[in-house]
Amino acid sequence: MKKFIETLKNCWRIEDLRQRLLITLLFTAIYRFGSFVVLPGINPSKLDQLQSQTAGGLMSLLDMFSGGAFSNASIFALGIMPYISASIVMQLLAVAVPYFQKMQREGESGRKKINWYTRILTVGILLLQAPSYLLNLKAQAESALSSGISWTLFMIPATILLAAGSMFILWLGERITDKGVGNGISMIIMIGIIARLPQAFVQELGSRFTAISSGGLVMFIIEILVLYAVVCASIMLVQGTRKIPVQYAKRLVGNKQYGGARQYIPLKLFAANVMPIIFAQALMFIPLAFVRYQSDGASSWATALMDNRSLPYNCIYVALIIAFTFLYTAITLNPTQMAEDMKRNNGFIPGIKPGKDTADYIDTIMTRLTVPGSLFIAFIAVMPALAGLLNVQQAFSQFFGGTSLLVLVGVVIDTLQQIESHMLMRHYDGLLNSGRTRNGGVAAY
Repeated sequence: MKKFIETLKNCWRIEDLRQRLLITLLFTAIYRFGSFVVLPGINPSKLDQLQSQTAGGLMSLLDMFSGGAFSNASIFALGIMPYISASIVMQLLAVAVPYFQKMQREGESGRKKINWYTRILTVGILLLQAPSYLLNLKAQAESALSSGISWTLFMIPATILLAAGSMFILWLGERITDKGVGNGISMIIMIGIIARLPQAFVQELGSRFTAISSGGLVMFIIEILVLYAVVCASIMLVQGTRKIPVQYAKRLVGNKQYGGARQYIPLKLFAANVMPIIFAQALMFIPLAFVRYQSDGASSWATALMDNRSLPYNCIYVALIIAFTFLYTAITLNPTQMAEDMKRNNGFIPGIKPGKDTADYIDTIMTRLTVPGSLFIAFIAVMPALAGLLNVQQAFSQFFGGTSLLVLVGVVIDTLQQIESHMLMRHYDGLLNSGRTRNGGVAAY
């Protein structure tokens, strides 16, 4: 404990790091404050039905990523997810469309153009999602709108406010990245998830003590131990790499020798990160969109697909995650391009011929990594459903796996690595002397 306190003091002594930490805390506090600013004209005391809607099922995931702003009818209700969706679309376009491929190879100027297109696409998504959110708000809590205001007149300014709120969150995230610590967008998602943890923890603890048949304190302790084990497994998943040795040929230029050093290509066990889960969840929301407003109710099959604890939902969910893991890994890592780059720089893998044999070797290694990685992430993704079968509360079960857990692990590791780099540059001991975070930064997005 004494060593930990001394490490915190060292963090505070570094002026640049101290300023970055304070700026990060300030911007996250602004984000949390905005999550409780209700849309003008909405009565917060009449949102009980909307909040009960987000207490379980798929809608609870949206509320978790927004830090409760979704159920509060806040100006930040749509959160940062529209920007994430736009970023995913732009990543796919950069692979499939030659125009965006060329733009991606233009360096800094191309990156600025892609960011501009991403923002334009984000605004377009917001202008579609904001009216959908307001229609759902009207269906679930029509009486929440103040008397004397019609929903028709309310929709236009509310849509503008929701879109502006999400763009302001994006601005906050970029400022955290530039002037704070960690990846700002990922940090905002993590703050929204963590904000739900204390309430979920208290609810789960209370339910174990109130229900005699639920196991009481012993069962709660077992839950905490299982959660700890899942977190440790997720850290291993995020940090795990397979290093492929690469030898570079020696070159003599004048009296100096260049090359000849051995380097490594780090292939991550889970190169796709949380993207497969996000893609799969986006597709699993389709049944919810079709049957949400049906007055006669949905079919039993559609109802099962809307329940994230049902067997049909989880079977399809696992299949989609495995498929998207292979797809996204193939999109982001190109063995042929890696082999050509190595050959161009006079590099080779010991024992493997340059060219096609090198590409086939890298592809084989990637496949052997992706198979267990996809199965592991699929298991992590369905852990909340398994926890729900053991009578764990819906809000608390979300922290046993899925996107929320992987985002938390990835962002925390990335932030710790950045703080440690600041300390090591100024000759202070790092945050984790007995097991420092290695393998480079790990950002959630």
